[in-house]
Amino acid sequence: MRIAIITNTTKDIDCTAALRTAEAISGRAEIFMPDDRILPENLKINYMPRSMIWEHADIAFIIGGDGTLLGAAPHCAKHNILTVGVNLGKVGFLTEVEPDDIQAAAERILSGSYTVENRMLIKTSINGAEPGFHALNDIVVSKTDGEQLIGMELYTDGELVNHYAADGLIIATPTGSTGYSISAGGPVVDPRMELYVATPICAHMLSARSAVLPAGRSLTIRLSPDYPQNNAIITADGERKAVISERDEVSLTRSQYEFKLIRIGTSSFYNTLVNKLS
Repeated sequence: MRIAIITNTTKDIDCTAALRTAEAISGRAEIFMPDDRILPENLKINYMPRSMIWEHADIAFIIGGDGTLLGAAPHCAKHNILTVGVNLGKVGFLTEVEPDDIQAAAERILSGSYTVENRMLIKTSINGAEPGFHALNDIVVSKTDGEQLIGMELYTDGELVNHYAADGLIIATPTGSTGYSISAGGPVVDPRMELYVATPICAHMLSARSAVLPAGRSLTIRLSPDYPQNNAIITADGERKAVISERDEVSLTRSQYEFKLIRIGTSSFYNTLVNKLS
């Protein structure tokens, strides 16, 4: 078994959680870590550039918060890596293992006593450019800082869904329905479903409601020329990817990759939802 340990060093500053994880699996699996932080020499660890880690792992411990895991998710999905999150953040929808439970979690994983949830990703390309980029939570089209509302049109398989005058538009997966989308008034979706949720941000229109769309259809977003602000920012899971104008076309499809999330605890999605958001 080959296990990667990826830690967010702004949260795991002294690498305590990474060290605890490495000690729990040392001698029982081959360990890979980025070469930006070195643990004690008595631990047999293969160090390499972070960009190369993904090619060498069957399982990845991602240590940080949900944001850390979201950043790693496309890499893990592309390389079919099973992923477990260790929570050093505040919410922890995806990172279910707490630091004090690392040893127990490692034992469960090494013995195969866990379940795997398959989560869909969104693939996005601009003007058909490949390879595009992938997101586990959401793709957001939003206005540039301090500018006026933007006008947008959303299509599904070429059919108009709605016109929007808003600060932006969120296209969320079921996993992302409990993220930015819910704060904008979007519905909570069971993460085992396969669909998109399109939710406008601060819409200046009475007809603005979330739209639930099938994952098997392609989506297209265009900026409307009827509004003076004709530039917008594209972000994927909070990471800025591009700036578009009214001449550009944003295409979204279901990614060919799936994110495989290891679940160890017995708490259901709905229990977690109530505990984290109540």
